[in-house]
Amino acid sequence: MATAAGIQRILGIDPGLRVTGFGVIERCGTKLAYITSGCIKTGEGGALPERLKIILDGIAEVCAAHLPHQAAIEKVFVNVNPQSTLLLGQARGAAISALVLAGLPVAEYTALQIKQAVVGQGKAAKEQVQQMVRRLLALSGDPSADAADALACAICHAHGGQGLGALTTTGFRVRNGRLV
Repeated sequence: MATAAGIQRILGIDPGLRVTGFGVIERCGTKLAYITSGCIKTGEGGALPERLKIILDGIAEVCAAHLPHQAAIEKVFVNVNPQSTLLLGQARGAAISALVLAGLPVAEYTALQIKQAVVGQGKAAKEQVQQMVRRLLALSGDPSADAADALACAICHAHGGQGLGALTTTGFRVRNGRLV
């Protein structure tokens, strides 16, 4: 959904149980503009339900304050530790619940897709993502790693989720983070 002026406001989410990053951008045609970004911190202690509520409430506040039209969230990957993967999935579920309750359409992207769209390489380091987000949004400094990942997710969505300027990738495979 876009506004009458063709401006789309996109909320990107980098889910995490301890720190959930968020970033809001606007897209008007091919131009991107930074609106805000930050982190929702639940800390390391406390009961799981209370920590999930902090994420849910935090994202609801961001949605109410910045009125995004769409949302994008990073897909969970499988960690070496199954317990960590389950906890991350629950944090992600709380974030998606907040987005759905706000009435937003939610797109999901893998870390590989996000890095490909922003950096041009799926195996980019966190520092490369931060620097490219800074350049693409003309920021005065690098955002925190979690906020940069969330902004990168929003940028990926703004570019159609395909990377490379939304060029079709049909018939290509990904090898070592590159389309071949």
